[in-house]
Amino acid sequence: MLNFELLKKDFMQMQVSQAAFFGLLVAVAAMIITIAVYLCSIKKSRGCLDPENFKEFKLTKRTPISHNTAKFRFALPKSTSILGLPVGQHILCRGKDSEGNEVIRPYTPITLDSDIGYFELVVKMYPKGRMAHHFREMHEGEYLPVKGPKGRLKYKVGQARAFGMIAGGSGITPMFQVTRAILENPKDKTNVHLIYANVTVGDILLKDELDSFATNSPNRFKVYYVLSQPTEVWNGGIGHVSKEMIQMHCPTPAPDIQILRCGPPGMNKAMADHLNALGYTLDMQFEF
Repeated sequence: MLNFELLKKDFMQMQVSQAAFFGLLVAVAAMIITIAVYLCSIKKSRGCLDPENFKEFKLTKRTPISHNTAKFRFALPKSTSILGLPVGQHILCRGKDSEGNEVIRPYTPITLDSDIGYFELVVKMYPKGRMAHHFREMHEGEYLPVKGPKGRLKYKVGQARAFGMIAGGSGITPMFQVTRAILENPKDKTNVHLIYANVTVGDILLKDELDSFATNSPNRFKVYYVLSQPTEVWNGGIGHVSKEMIQMHCPTPAPDIQILRCGPPGMNKAMADHLNALGYTLDMQFEF
């Protein structure tokens, strides 16, 4: 005969065990959520920038790149700190010109928040540049006042199917920042087509890094160099960036593409005219 009392007892014990199991699952889930929120808050709190007030960062390494260009590495407060700069944004740097007057200029770091404990700027020090004078006179161990983040663009994965980028001179730095973020993110499938204009081969900034992008991601990144004063042996573009170059090396106008441009004022104006003439709407264009 069945022992109903024993069955009843086993059934009640099983119910208690199930309740305990589900209670444990809820507790574990709550713990995971708490840890995730905590880690997220830590990551956010490690950002070192202040959009309203200048903060000083120590120059730890200055590396010459060319006769008028250098890479400047600045230490963050802790070895675990991140700068906290969204991709597509820039910082404001404060210094003094040759006459001792205060000057503030925007710069885009070539580092990302995946670079822990420091950030880097590549600066072309033009002879008459006011902020260029400050960087030219900076020595390791000195401090640079910085404020940010600043800017109108905050890049998000999937923002465009493809980017066309037109850069001139030091205008390469925001393009480099966005490109590096795209190519280093395995979830980002955006394609990048860069036209980069300079005077001579020696003026091309970050060329080794750009060529490495093209070699390692040939289906996702392409770069076309344009020189106004090329050497005798030169396989790239010659002169100034033309409508024909844009047609050949940038994605055609479409709702899911964007053309980014950054260069001297005259170049930006000429590129805007070219893009308008080629049928790129204002929604497809962005100027840093």
